[in-house]
Amino acid sequence: MFMGLLIMREYEWRSKVYDLLKGARVLDLTTIVLGPFATRYLGDFGADIIKVEPPSGDLFRYVRPARSDSMGAGYLNSNRNKRSVILDMKSPEGRQCLFSLLDGADVIVHNMRPKTAKQLGVDPESIRKVFPKIVYCCAAGYASGGRKAELPAYDDIIQAACGAADLNQNEQGEPRFLPTILCDKVGGLHLALAVLSGLIHQTNTGQGCYIEVPMYEGIASFLLSEHLDGETFVPAIGTTGYERIMSPYRKPYATKDGYLAVLPYSTKNWINLFKAIGRSDLAKAGWVRDPAQRSDRISELYNILEQAMQKHSTSTWLEMLRDLDIPCSPVQALSDLFEDKHLNEINFFDEVEHPTEGKIRSVRSPFWVEGVDEKPDHPAPPYTEQNINISWYKRRDR
Repeated sequence: MFMGLLIMREYEWRSKVYDLLKGARVLDLTTIVLGPFATRYLGDFGADIIKVEPPSGDLFRYVRPARSDSMGAGYLNSNRNKRSVILDMKSPEGRQCLFSLLDGADVIVHNMRPKTAKQLGVDPESIRKVFPKIVYCCAAGYASGGRKAELPAYDDIIQAACGAADLNQNEQGEPRFLPTILCDKVGGLHLALAVLSGLIHQTNTGQGCYIEVPMYEGIASFLLSEHLDGETFVPAIGTTGYERIMSPYRKPYATKDGYLAVLPYSTKNWINLFKAIGRSDLAKAGWVRDPAQRSDRISELYNILEQAMQKHSTSTWLEMLRDLDIPCSPVQALSDLFEDKHLNEINFFDEVEHPTEGKIRSVRSPFWVEGVDEKPDHPAPPYTEQNINISWYKRRDR
């Protein structure tokens, strides 16, 4: 069984697609968030993203809230600038159709386990044997060659496995998940970077490559970039955990009427702050003026900050700290972002008519590009059951 292709029409979206990747075609077999998040960014930069879904559709289509059965909010947010093809890759017809699509593609990406990819005939050996010039990127849960290679993995599982949940423990020492799908989204950025690197290699050499982008190892590397800390040295000169980040006093500080994030970082920042709060003794102290000694006593400094912030209102502190060019921000809820004057000045949010879902709010690409062609964004494709038209995909000289 194999089904339809949605060829997108032009809809008026204020967000833009930048044609930096114009001409690159990506066959996207990914599901849920990690892979679709990656290919959404590639689509924002102008790549032609062909999203291949099973007859049941990407499971993330059905995560609520939604106005219709197969177009949930999360799916809408992760799948703009793509076309959708519905294929049953377990059938001979579906596999034949997939290989026809591969014949015109530069990249194939998926986030299946190796055994599943092998069963469907889309493992790297099978694909690269027929298409040696293709960039093949796999974003499985765990790296091949290890004992976990075939285990299932989702964001919560990787947060637990890689140390993120432990870093986020509460005051009772209980591990907690971060209230965002951190591992999926960071893994998605890793996958997008891998695809771009593969495309440059393909352009430079005319050859394809295989890039493995495992979620577990990627997030472990991401966290350990600063938290390897004393274990960086052999023998170790301390434990894991970047001290500044781990300080119990590193937090939004209570003011008279709210909460404020403050981060004096440079020597000048600290001196000016201590002068402003009447602590000239600290402003003149040698250990405050010395970055290395200041780092050793950072928790002590943050404790002083916590006490000082209680003396004035948030607005008073913001005026004072911004006059001193000290990084700071009031604490905002997600709902506050819709009223954020800066975001509204740059048209960060769009309200548009989706072809099947009615009016929706979209978050535009965070990138601004000059000097290349641009075109309107396209909405996430609905589930379709039209007959596929493979002849639309012209074979290209690769």
